[in-house]
Amino acid sequence: MVLVFCLVGSGTLRMGKQAKMNDATRIRAPELPASLEWFNTEQPLTLASQRGKVVLLDFWSYCSINCMHVLPDLRYLEHKYPQNLTIIGIHSPKFENERVSEQVQKAINRNHIRHPVANDPQFQLWRAYGIKAWPSIIFIDPEGYVVGILRGEGRRKQLDELISKHIDAAEEKGILKHSPMPVKLQPEKASTLSFPGKVLATRNNLYIADSGRNRVLETYHDGKIKRVFGGGTGGMLDGKEDAAMFDNPQGMVIVGDFLYVADTGNHSIRRIHLKSGEVMTLAGNGKQGRYVSDFFREPLDAELNSPWDLSYYEGNLYIAMAGQHQVWKMNLNHLAIERYAGSGREDIVDGALEHACFAQPSGIVTLGSHVFVVDSETSAVRDIEINRGVVSTVVGKGLFDFGDRGGIGREARLQHPMGLTVDDERNALWIADTYNSKIKRIDVQTSEVSAFKFSYQLNEPGGLSLFRDKMFIANTNDHQIIALDLKSRIAEVVDVRE
Repeated sequence: MVLVFCLVGSGTLRMGKQAKMNDATRIRAPELPASLEWFNTEQPLTLASQRGKVVLLDFWSYCSINCMHVLPDLRYLEHKYPQNLTIIGIHSPKFENERVSEQVQKAINRNHIRHPVANDPQFQLWRAYGIKAWPSIIFIDPEGYVVGILRGEGRRKQLDELISKHIDAAEEKGILKHSPMPVKLQPEKASTLSFPGKVLATRNNLYIADSGRNRVLETYHDGKIKRVFGGGTGGMLDGKEDAAMFDNPQGMVIVGDFLYVADTGNHSIRRIHLKSGEVMTLAGNGKQGRYVSDFFREPLDAELNSPWDLSYYEGNLYIAMAGQHQVWKMNLNHLAIERYAGSGREDIVDGALEHACFAQPSGIVTLGSHVFVVDSETSAVRDIEINRGVVSTVVGKGLFDFGDRGGIGREARLQHPMGLTVDDERNALWIADTYNSKIKRIDVQTSEVSAFKFSYQLNEPGGLSLFRDKMFIANTNDHQIIALDLKSRIAEVVDVRE
């Protein structure tokens, strides 16, 4: 007897009728092609070598926030079933930049992936298994047959139950294999910073989201560290300076004496009192939210979903809520938090706030009564007119329309931009065009997009901040902060140090 599973509705795995099936009617899992490029393992893997163990094939793309959300569940399962479970990540790239081996390795390290990963740029396995969307997980039993597919995130409980049942069944049959999966990691070279996501420049200081080390640094413009917020270990804990804990902090904004931080991995908004050094949680309870539209008078009860960047205008924080494909708003006077714009559907749709669609907003700024957002998955720049309550598209066309091209407005093409800053003097927006590893400028008046040319080669920059004529760039994949003089076009690495 085996269980037949099918997907219904939003991707929920549902148990169908038990049916008697023989090997002739069961589906043998297609083997892994020899041509795949492998990471975190000394040699290519085959499914045949994993017989006797449960195998999960995680189809992912490193650009996707939804794929990132699956990783904690996989880590949980890896630790729970170290002897009887093999997890193999099948990287199926969406963007051109994701096909590059070096960038895949960076993504593996940035996301702390500790299981074998195969890069499949030609989508061989995607087609063989009939995959339709990221993320998708193929469940293979210890006899090498496909049990089912789970699409989307939030599948920990279902996977846990399935794994346990199939391990018990294999044990009864005497075919269960007990052997941990050997891995060979390729760690990053030691450096002061680890995958810094965002940077914020003020008159006297830089604030650096040292995302890979789960901390926020306060430095001088020359990089000398003044204070460290967060002890380096990922977690969620309030306290003073390095007694506090963050998890993958990203965007920041200063309002008065406070530095507000999008604590992405904790699904929360944190606040640092810059005079006392105290860190406290302002919104979010540490749990990932699944809803798309809610209002919370008690922000600490709110379940947010990967807030990635922050901006401020007239008493409100505007939050790029990447995981919910929305923009949220938090009133700092009444400390209420609510959905502001976006239906929650991942797309590029203009119109009224509640009907508009975003796709993984990852950078946000305010310019006058406008909120500008970089929408990573549509390679777009969006404009929210606060007074009119309307969303429009400045650059971008669709989920699979990207490139590297200048032009006027929607004629231009970006590739998964993640950072944005305002240039009041030039009436312009500057964009971290992340997967093109370039800095681009948008003239607010004409919507003309152009690349800013300088000699330094960036590597997936994630954040920008401008102070006078100096642009500070979080050069994420090279673990650097770059200082770029806009007049001379000279770029230098900021020497971040104790």
